[in-house]
Amino acid sequence: MTETPAKSASPEGGKSAAAALNPSAAITDFGIDTTSMSTREAVGDYFSRLKAGQLGSLPALLGLLVLVIVFASLSDTFLTMNNIANLMAQGAGKAIIAMGIVFVLLLGEIDLSAGTASGVTAAVLAMHYVRNGNLLGGMGNGVFIAFLVVLAIAALLGVVLRIWAGVGFAVLAIALVLSGTAANPWIEMLLAISVGGAIGVLTGFLVSKIGMPSFVVTLALFLAWQGVILQFIGEGGTLGISTSDVLFKVANGNLSTVGSWILFLIAAGGFAAVTLGQHFSRLKRGLVTQPTPMVLFKVGAIAVVAAIATYLLTLNRAPNPNIVISGVPYVVPIVLGLLVLGTYVLNRTQYGRHIYAVGGNREAARRAGINVEKIRASVFVICSAVAAIGAIVYSSKVGSVDPQAGGLNTLLFAVGAAVIGGTSLFGGKGRVVDAVIGGLVLAVVENALGLLKQSAAVVNIVTGLVLLLAATVDALSRRRAAASPR
Repeated sequence: MTETPAKSASPEGGKSAAAALNPSAAITDFGIDTTSMSTREAVGDYFSRLKAGQLGSLPALLGLLVLVIVFASLSDTFLTMNNIANLMAQGAGKAIIAMGIVFVLLLGEIDLSAGTASGVTAAVLAMHYVRNGNLLGGMGNGVFIAFLVVLAIAALLGVVLRIWAGVGFAVLAIALVLSGTAANPWIEMLLAISVGGAIGVLTGFLVSKIGMPSFVVTLALFLAWQGVILQFIGEGGTLGISTSDVLFKVANGNLSTVGSWILFLIAAGGFAAVTLGQHFSRLKRGLVTQPTPMVLFKVGAIAVVAAIATYLLTLNRAPNPNIVISGVPYVVPIVLGLLVLGTYVLNRTQYGRHIYAVGGNREAARRAGINVEKIRASVFVICSAVAAIGAIVYSSKVGSVDPQAGGLNTLLFAVGAAVIGGTSLFGGKGRVVDAVIGGLVLAVVENALGLLKQSAAVVNIVTGLVLLLAATVDALSRRRAAASPR
């Protein structure tokens, strides 16, 4: 009998056997970085990434710091707690719209209709409140039927696209419109968000299914929605909502002192729990992560800043000593809630990873089995629904809705906020927090120049220059990143 020669051991065979017996060996076998870094090495790595063009939100944060220092030296009232709280409420609506636009920008698309789409939702909200739920009487027979037909079409298109959230928005809007429910601030806000989601389905279908450029589609809808707002409200008309205590307090009310500290505990404690949980989980699995002292410092610094801000906001900040105004503004938990939700969706869900994949390389994502068409349509649904929330906030701030709602500079400031914060116009790079940081920058500029009694012309010029600078930094950083060795 001929003996079967023994198989020689190979390095590959040895590695595979080791991987089967030892999970850490498997990690190494697949090339996952398990190298631990000291604090000094981590700092050096951060500066290396900055040199390679990975700037993130750093330029916006540095610019915000410079603006605060400059305006604080020019105005005695800029850093008063009353003005800071007012600044938050002023900029919250546009910042929220920007948070929705981030999802669109991540795909390298644009939504120029987000501003006026939010205006449509604001007009529907205000009309439902003023007319005590009788939209038929407010719109007239022809417009009311057309409105319902558009919502029904949005529901059908949502089914075609298989975007069930969009279908739900459209169907809920139809149900609320037909129900004739009496004026109720919570119903009005739900109706506004539902109409916003339905509008997003229409936009997403035209862009993803028909294949029209998003710039052309949203520019056309920008003009169309302006006409719809004018039709709903009437030329020179105004629909007031300030008599509703709930609607008015959305942007003008404050948490109690106890509520403010509870918010602090939830926000700071939640951030610490999530950040430290992820850090120690990665350490346990042998994956690369930041040094523990750096993570602890970041968590501690944010907690201290949040505690100081909460304490200052709970003090009486009313200019009149006979009036008490204290507590964290309601817009803060609204923005924080949307920030947490948006960040979770982008960073911790398969859907979020698909958005980054499509934005980074659409063809590669398609070949990987991702439904690119559905992803492209869905971000417009998110954008318009979130824009409706922004509409609720900015309408609450002024206490009324007029034909200019969502127009003028609303969209420009919202897109500018996302880009200034660090979201790339070219797709594939950005975070929801970028919109918040950029929104703060623009709110500071608008608020401070108003305190200095500068004209609208100066505000627009300065804002435009800030946006131009942010776009330039984005383009240069991408060029630097492309040229740097990998």
